[in-house]
Amino acid sequence: MRWWDIGPVLALEGELFPEDAWSEGMFWSELALARGPAATRRYLVAADPEGGLVGYGGLAAVSGTGDIQTIGVLPAYRGTGLGSRLLRALLGAATDFECAEVLLEVRVDNLPAQRLYERFGFAPIGIRRGYYQPAGVDALVMRLTDPGVPAASLPPAPAHLSSGTSSSTSPRTPQGTESHG
Repeated sequence: MRWWDIGPVLALEGELFPEDAWSEGMFWSELALARGPAATRRYLVAADPEGGLVGYGGLAAVSGTGDIQTIGVLPAYRGTGLGSRLLRALLGAATDFECAEVLLEVRVDNLPAQRLYERFGFAPIGIRRGYYQPAGVDALVMRLTDPGVPAASLPPAPAHLSSGTSSSTSPRTPQGTESHG
């Protein structure tokens, strides 16, 4: 994700997470932590063949622990494998950051996302009551203890999911960030 992706990502964010969407300032703050040799964030965007954004994802890494900040996919692209490709790329970033484990929060009422995470080896470890505000929806906390194993056992992520500079179609990981579960 790059600074010019913030506007389109905010539009997706508002559509996908209307009750608890991130602000523009939150995205700018995350992007600031995704640059340079001390970067602790990796954010991706996914584009359709015409260049329109259809999904995004983000990871924070601190002291050997990764945290999936967000994965969002437009409804028309759900069931296409895009969420899996984004997650695989984020787990690859966790490996790059030398994370021994990856955590995430997911709404307790988001069963499709929970199933996706379980397919990658995430296991429930707790509940955060009222985590998603202002609706007060609980979050299921999940953990993956070895992010390199699921990523290695799945087909490789397409080249256009690599981090760095890119404007290709599908998920691209130009340095940046996002957050949700």
